[in-house]
Amino acid sequence: MFVLDSHCDTPSQILRLRDISLDNGYAQVDIPKLRRGGVDGVFFALYVPASYDSDPSAARQYAGRLLEGVVRSIGEDKGAVLTTSVEQALANKAEGRLSVFLGLENGSAIGDSLDELRRFYDAGVRYVTLCHTGNNQICDSCATGEKLWNGLSPFGREVVAEMNRLGMMVDVSHISDDAFYDVIKCSSRPVVATHSCCRALADHPRNLTDDMIRSIAEKNGVVQVNFYPLFLDSGFGAVLDGSGIAERGETVENEFIADPADPKKREAWHIVQDELKSLPRPSYRRIVDHIDHIVDLVGIDYVGLGSDFDGIAVTPEGLEDVSGFSLVLDEMRERGYTESDIEKVASGNFFRVMKACQ
Repeated sequence: MFVLDSHCDTPSQILRLRDISLDNGYAQVDIPKLRRGGVDGVFFALYVPASYDSDPSAARQYAGRLLEGVVRSIGEDKGAVLTTSVEQALANKAEGRLSVFLGLENGSAIGDSLDELRRFYDAGVRYVTLCHTGNNQICDSCATGEKLWNGLSPFGREVVAEMNRLGMMVDVSHISDDAFYDVIKCSSRPVVATHSCCRALADHPRNLTDDMIRSIAEKNGVVQVNFYPLFLDSGFGAVLDGSGIAERGETVENEFIADPADPKKREAWHIVQDELKSLPRPSYRRIVDHIDHIVDLVGIDYVGLGSDFDGIAVTPEGLEDVSGFSLVLDEMRERGYTESDIEKVASGNFFRVMKACQ
């Protein structure tokens, strides 16, 4: 069985001086933890913050720095290789190597140029999350009150068509509801939500409604369940807000990001992480509740796992980093899923979509 995590923000942590070949304290993802968690492949997201949305050139440069960091951090000597196809990933597993795929999170980095999109494809990027928390030149975000396009922009439609032609997967995580349905109409290929949960179980605009999940399934796509407690359980939002940690923690984290070599700023961020871990959080079993919901709604062929590790400040109870990834699969076994079912969720469904797009 090949085990895949379709979304980790580890490149951002590499930029913050993490050596992913080592077993790092406070890290949610590094190569030793991936090994312990039984994860055979992972998509590293080149995450471009929405603060770059108004400056595509700077966004592109930032994405380039992330890409350089990934290339520098992996290699044959570390047992991990940059991977661009399902066939290569399966061969890597047979040879005992970890597969690192690339996704681009926030299409602002391509500016208004399809040539830039093609350059990211040539660099190994195999999906694009069209936007993040801001509206950009491609589409509107689910996180903004005021919308710019009320869905996809005219250029966004060109982007989707070119991604279909190239064989890049279109990721609908983070986009607005209107943009989602525009993608469903425009894409000639299956679409993915690389790290999204079910709105029926946690009422958050980042999550997918039942109708959205059905629409993805009707296009033979896949929903990869996110591990973030805020998206897993509506009740955690009140816990987080009541703690007062989030706003203070954001300031501390931003200071650390600005100067990751400063040990005091790093330690201050670690203290915030410890405070977040002390909060009552939904169990990792809640992840399987979301899997159950999708299976009940559309069947076993349309769900997978995309943790969002290294992009979330707090994790589910009992699953503090990727070394515990196999706990989710074990919980599925406890609930009566067959090994064939689990293999589909572990990677089979996502790989089916990836091959269909390529």
